[in-house]
Amino acid sequence: MSKAFTKESEDDEDLDDLPKLPQGVKNYITPGGYRRLMDEFDQLWKTERPALVKTITWAASNGDRSENGDYIYGKKRLREIDRRIRFLSKRLEFSEVIDPAERVDCDQVFFGATVTVSNPAGEEKTYSIVGLDEVDVGRGRISWVSPLAKSLLKAREGDGVTLRTPGGVEELEVVEIRYEALD
Repeated sequence: MSKAFTKESEDDEDLDDLPKLPQGVKNYITPGGYRRLMDEFDQLWKTERPALVKTITWAASNGDRSENGDYIYGKKRLREIDRRIRFLSKRLEFSEVIDPAERVDCDQVFFGATVTVSNPAGEEKTYSIVGLDEVDVGRGRISWVSPLAKSLLKAREGDGVTLRTPGGVEELEVVEIRYEALD
C-alpha cells in the first residue's frame, strides 16, 4: 500500500478530543477570551507556521528525509500547528462576543455573570460564567454549559438552586450577582 494512504502518527487525529459546543448554539465568549484566541491564532499563522515551513524546506533540501530529524520533527509539529489553526478558526468563526460589563441593571444570572454562592455550611465561593474556551477552575471561571452554570442560570440573589453532581445533590444559595469586565 502506498504511504500516502497511511496515517503517520496517532497525534494526527481529528478534532474529536477537543471541547465541543452544544449542537445548534453559538460559541459565547467574553472580549478577553476572544482576544486571547485571536492572539494565539495570529501567533501560529503569522509567526510560527512560516518559520517552521522555512525549516522544513531547508531540511528537505538536505537529501534523505527518512533519517532527517529536522524534517521528521518539523512535519509533525506542522501537523499540530495546522490542527490548532483549524480548531481556532472554527471557534472564532462561530463566536459571539458578549461583554459582561455592558449588562446593566440585571438581577438574574446570565452569561458573563460573576456569582457568589453559599452552601448549607455557610462557605461562599465565587464563579464567573464564561465561554467554553475560557474555563479556568482555579480562577473560578466556569463554562456556561457546565452543570453548575446551568443550575445558576436565571437565578436571582437570595434564590436557592439545586446542583446535581455524581456525588449527590447539593443545595446552594445565590448570595451576589454582578457583571464586570473579565480580563
